[in-house]
Amino acid sequence: MPGFELFSDLERKEVNDVLDNGVLMRYGFDGMRNGHWKARELEFELSESFGSKHVQLVSSGTAAVSVALAAAGVGAGDEVIMPTFTFVASFEAIMMLGAIPVLVDIDDTLTLDPKAVETAITDKTKAVMVVQMCGSMGNMDALSDICRKHNLIFIEDACQAIGGTYKGKPLGSIADLGCFSFDFVKTITCGEGGAVVTNNIDYYRNADHFSDHGHDHIGSDRGAETHPFLGYNFRISELHAAVGLAQVRRLPEFIAIQKKNYTILRDALSEIPEVTFRTVPKGGEESYAFLNFFLPDLETARKVSTGFKENGVDVCWNYYDNNWHYIRKWNHFKDLKSLYPISPEVKNGLEYLKTKSFEQSDHFIGRNISCLIKLSWTEEEIRDRAAKMKKIIQGLV
Repeated sequence: MPGFELFSDLERKEVNDVLDNGVLMRYGFDGMRNGHWKARELEFELSESFGSKHVQLVSSGTAAVSVALAAAGVGAGDEVIMPTFTFVASFEAIMMLGAIPVLVDIDDTLTLDPKAVETAITDKTKAVMVVQMCGSMGNMDALSDICRKHNLIFIEDACQAIGGTYKGKPLGSIADLGCFSFDFVKTITCGEGGAVVTNNIDYYRNADHFSDHGHDHIGSDRGAETHPFLGYNFRISELHAAVGLAQVRRLPEFIAIQKKNYTILRDALSEIPEVTFRTVPKGGEESYAFLNFFLPDLETARKVSTGFKENGVDVCWNYYDNNWHYIRKWNHFKDLKSLYPISPEVKNGLEYLKTKSFEQSDHFIGRNISCLIKLSWTEEEIRDRAAKMKKIIQGLV
């Protein structure tokens, strides 16, 4: 991770195909295309890769979450349970629909704690969204059971976990709807792009229409298409889809490299008694996009994080003080700093943030170090890196 590290002639060929026929938009202009439909091809390839019946490409992972929620009927005043550790896009995508993000604690999987989810359910809860952060997963069986018990929509944000599996199923394909991101720093990239995947034909049809101004996409004359309901513009372009088409075909190659590099790092750090690793639920296999480990306490984690930076060990983070991925520094969210008035339903629904604390999440995030696994490292580089990380940690614990 990320796929841009290994761009090749495969990506260039797909992009040049689009430039040669001149149609950059995914819909319409049938006569000019000469049979080139990159977005359609990518949707087919993703369907095969994920084992999902339906795939709708969109403009970003953030768009994928909003489209997935809208496709399932989530909207104004509905509550969506989500984790404290994610990316700011999670609550942005929920609030865009007028729905209310309800943040709950994570556990040692670094994703939703099922007990915290159960406690947070109210008569306004419409959906639960697990975010498979840093390449791994939550307790999917427990979360699925909770959603079935309470008749809730189960959304799986697998934007950082493409290539991971749970009990043989690709992450993103397990819940009612799955969401993916193909932005510039994901394991496979389109530059910008995302996807909604589902086995539910109604959800798929809704996602297809909603992401393109409500167009029904029936027939071959775009100007004659009808609009069964309101929609917005979350379309991906053919240029972006072309890059992703080459990249998804290389996904097994990328995962194999990630696993090799991950394993070298983990084996080295496993020799340090004070280092433990995130819990991967039984039957799960990470995508190996990140190595996540715990240190004894926050102070030690901060020292190690600083030690890594001072000694040239890059792409490693302690998210406790990060303002993109963890609740502590999301002041613009907690203070509702917006360019436009927030609806009364959302404003009232977020009152809990003024007094809510997340000690359990602090316990796990504070002690965690997350290291991105690069595809471009040579074996010599990864072994040198592993030895350096081991030495730094041993000198500080």
